Amino acid sequence: MNVPFEKYHGTGNDFLIIDAAERVPDRGELAIRECDREEGVGADGVLFLALEPEFSPPRVVMTLVQPDGRPAPMCGNGARCAAEWAMRQTGTDSVMIDTQAGTRRAERTDGGVAVDMGEPTFDPEEIPVEADEPVVEEEIEGLEVTAVNTGVPHAVSFVDDVDAVDLESVAPPVRHADVFPRGTNVTVASPDGDGGFRQRTYERGVEGETDSCGTGAVAIAAVARRLGHTDANAIDVRPPGGDLQITFGDGEVLLAGPVEHEFDGEVDVDVRAAEQ
Repeated sequence: MNVPFEKYHGTGNDFLIIDAAERVPDRGELAIRECDREEGVGADGVLFLALEPEFSPPRVVMTLVQPDGRPAPMCGNGARCAAEWAMRQTGTDSVMIDTQAGTRRAERTDGGVAVDMGEPTFDPEEIPVEADEPVVEEEIEGLEVTAVNTGVPHAVSFVDDVDAVDLESVAPPVRHADVFPRGTNVTVASPDGDGGFRQRTYERGVEGETDSCGTGAVAIAAVARRLGHTDANAIDVRPPGGDLQITFGDGEVLLAGPVEHEFDGEVDVDVRAAEQ
């Protein structure tokens, strides 16, 4: 059976979007197969979206399945892509997104889509990380990191130059460190010379570096403020795939940036195998 999808990306962080009403017996298997950039369509994850247009603003239930076949509770750029998809479906400029990390409001902006990311937390139990107090600039597996949860856990390290870091070698030991019982994303950042920060992120579930990571951009901004690297309420973060803007307000953090619809297609789903 063929199942239709739409391909979106936010600053290079790309996703297949499939209507949750479509019959996909094994979402994990589909994600593993189709996220593969050599054998499949190629993506950083698959978003299964259930639209509820009767609400005002409309709501969309977002389930992200990553390339390893496992769900993730939140994805900043994924949420922005889901919002753009839902706003196009409903002809609106704002939607509510139900995620495993909570309900988030998203709105169309002049430069793309902005989504409320909630409040970052350094609480060890909420990250989670095995520690009695917040992990701030502590060495874990050879990398000095600060641990924060921005919907998913991140270990953030500030370095002189992100391009000088061999992320594929440095990140995996931290990502799988025993102190992170559920694993962690690993994000490195360096000043961009204009008051913002450059970013590279090794993503849990992708098990590799991605062109952009929205939760990682928020993590950089939150850690930068905590460490005194900036006191700005509006911070530009620049992953390889494009520029993101993080704005701190009263009890909310907004992640904003461009979103693009790439193309549509179909993937094969073996319904008979699932029924046997």
